[in-house]
Amino acid sequence: MDIFRVFDSLNYLPNLMLGIDAVGKAGGVVEAAISYSGDISDPSRTKYTLKYYTDLADELVKGGTHVLCIKDMAGLLKPRAATMLIDAIRQRHPHVPIHVHTHDTSGAGVASMLAAAQAGADVVDVAVDSMSGMTSQPSMGAMVASLQGSELDTGLSLDKVSAYSAYWEQARTLYAPFECAVTMKSGNADVYLNEIPGGQYTNLQFQAYSLGLGDQFEEVKKAYREANFLLGDIIKVTPSSKTVGDLAQFMVQNKLSAADVTAKAEELSFPKSVVEYMQGYLGIPYGGFPEPLRTKILKGLPRVEGRPGATMPSLDLDQLKAD
Repeated sequence: MDIFRVFDSLNYLPNLMLGIDAVGKAGGVVEAAISYSGDISDPSRTKYTLKYYTDLADELVKGGTHVLCIKDMAGLLKPRAATMLIDAIRQRHPHVPIHVHTHDTSGAGVASMLAAAQAGADVVDVAVDSMSGMTSQPSMGAMVASLQGSELDTGLSLDKVSAYSAYWEQARTLYAPFECAVTMKSGNADVYLNEIPGGQYTNLQFQAYSLGLGDQFEEVKKAYREANFLLGDIIKVTPSSKTVGDLAQFMVQNKLSAADVTAKAEELSFPKSVVEYMQGYLGIPYGGFPEPLRTKILKGLPRVEGRPGATMPSLDLDQLKAD
């Protein structure tokens, strides 16, 4: 496989450039990803603006990416926002392929991917019908059928897509006990409020059950939103999303509101992922760290300045192999 999607959990450019340079030097195809958060179609959401995304796209193209990816890991890209974002990037970079990835948690994924395609995206990610929807990708069959006869016709046969789907429908029954469908039976538009990534949603449910919070998952989702804003409204994808999830479950377990966390931060024993995030081990978030919460949580612990990996000793691969 020679195509490498390079992303960073905070869209932190020094981390992205490390991966972009490594893939480029190895002769691979670089697909640099912009992780999408917020809502550019909502004027009240002022942190992650259209300019924020187009500026980041400019930097990634300048840095040597071959393909630009929009990584919508929580399925937050609404149809109108997809049109605005893809059109703006396409106008600035007419010859760079654009690839859009989303999750269908809200149920609006097909509409968003159709909007992205019509605005100039070259590729959108889908899942075969029987494996699509909810925290998975939008339906392949729905996309193929919706574009038939248009200038964006995929050329795929709906009959073949349906036959392929039937096979996976049977295979999927073997994995039923592990599905989030145990509790999630439909799309949930509340993802626009809590912004939980599709890849984390299932894990978070299982963690909640294992911590005895299974019947409080709605509270965990609400706390996830509060935790996100406590941390500064951050980009949430592995591993920053774990930081938010850990803080949310910590809040529910200990019956803490956002105000309680702020007021009692100096006396609380926060999850390790939250402490390390505040130290700077994931990089520097857009807009900086939240103060005075950061100082209260760290209690004098050392802080990492700049790219975290820059101060790490080189890994001795030969010694590692011998060990």
